[in-house]
Amino acid sequence: MNKCLAPYDHLCNNIPRFATVKTPNRNSFIWGAGGMPLFFRWCLAAALVSLMPIGAALAQDVISTPPQAPVLPPAVKEQQNNNPMQVFAPPEAAPASPFQWGHLTAHPHVDYQVSYGNGIQSAPGQQQNTVVQQVSPGVLFNLGDHWILDYTPTLVFYSSSSFQNTVNQSVQLGWGTVYGDWFFNGSQSYVSTSNPDVATAAQTDQETYSTAFDAVYQFNDKMSLNVGLNQIFNYVGYVGNVATTTNGLSNSKMWSTMDWLNYQFWPRFSAGLGLGGGYTIQDNSPDSVNEQYQAQVNWRATDKISYQLSGGLQCQQYLTGGASDLVTPIFSATIQYQPFEQTKLSVTASRTVMPASFQNQTTENTGIMGGFNQRLLGRLTLDLSGGYTKIEYLASASGLSTSRNDDVYTFNARLSCPFLKRGTVAVFYSYSQNSSSQSGFSTGSGFGYTSTQVGLEIGFRY
Repeated sequence: MNKCLAPYDHLCNNIPRFATVKTPNRNSFIWGAGGMPLFFRWCLAAALVSLMPIGAALAQDVISTPPQAPVLPPAVKEQQNNNPMQVFAPPEAAPASPFQWGHLTAHPHVDYQVSYGNGIQSAPGQQQNTVVQQVSPGVLFNLGDHWILDYTPTLVFYSSSSFQNTVNQSVQLGWGTVYGDWFFNGSQSYVSTSNPDVATAAQTDQETYSTAFDAVYQFNDKMSLNVGLNQIFNYVGYVGNVATTTNGLSNSKMWSTMDWLNYQFWPRFSAGLGLGGGYTIQDNSPDSVNEQYQAQVNWRATDKISYQLSGGLQCQQYLTGGASDLVTPIFSATIQYQPFEQTKLSVTASRTVMPASFQNQTTENTGIMGGFNQRLLGRLTLDLSGGYTKIEYLASASGLSTSRNDDVYTFNARLSCPFLKRGTVAVFYSYSQNSSSQSGFSTGSGFGYTSTQVGLEIGFRY
């Protein structure tokens, strides 16, 4: 007997099957680059912890990437900024763009990043040193207050011949509006990357299509309803001639909903109950359905600190393969603290269940992150973050055993300074380490690695 309710049995034979999408071949570039001495040492990692929000992404890239501006329509930003639980003030608005035609405004932007890294895996057990150069020209369009569209390609060049140069792609569409007592917002994104990845320990092609829709209805000044719908299609493939593990890579498609009924007890304290469900198709693996039962509390304790907590159970049933039901405690937590005007501290933590990148496997992901932001000398900004993520791989079919557990540690430091009103220059340092129990190869250290990277970023945006 199932440990949790499975109300979706009648849908199992009606979900359409999608043809496997082949990841496109990457363009190849030739660009030589000189080396850069490594002069930073990992410090403060014991004092700072960090979470990589695993539920938000299906892979963790090893190399540092240029920062991306948030893609939110003005109507959605206004709604978020009016949230009484938000301690941190919204970022300062950029100067008006000169590229405006009626209700359409264009915001061109470009970022350049050069870094030197060691310990970057080109294949399991094979670690390389390389200079990485990344150029990200893009443009963001605002159509009034309700629509926004951003397109940003990123050209990536490696000095090491063990990696293939590539062009990553990012397209983000956002929408939001208020209608009576309703607030609606949605997003559609396409992201295509070919970066060294923690899960595969190799440069990996990945395409992700994400769709999200949220609706909030305010019954009165105390009670509200929040309905969320999500769809994620993820396609993965190795780059070049890379050996695979026993279970090959697997594409996945997920549909889910999470709905909340909230009650505002006091102006700065609310609580709610949530019910959700989802359906997952994973190539060459059992399909699954899941239900989530959660509760949440949001509390702005003072002007300087707030707590946002949610937690409950996720109950997952595999429709074929004979694996037992998976019952997992899940949670999400965020603490914001601003002791002084120029100082921000944050801690976030979560536990999620996601399909793995490999056939017949599911991952339980638990992580915690700490962040520190400090304005220095009026113009400089120091950002420190670091954290720990535990990834446990579980078999989704009976008769299969998995013994892989990853412990991922990260630390990042970034010192930035604005110039010419629209530009930013920054230096950064990044450390990451994965202690993995998976070897799977007769030679080498398998999926474990230690990598340090140091580099320079220059960005300019209208």
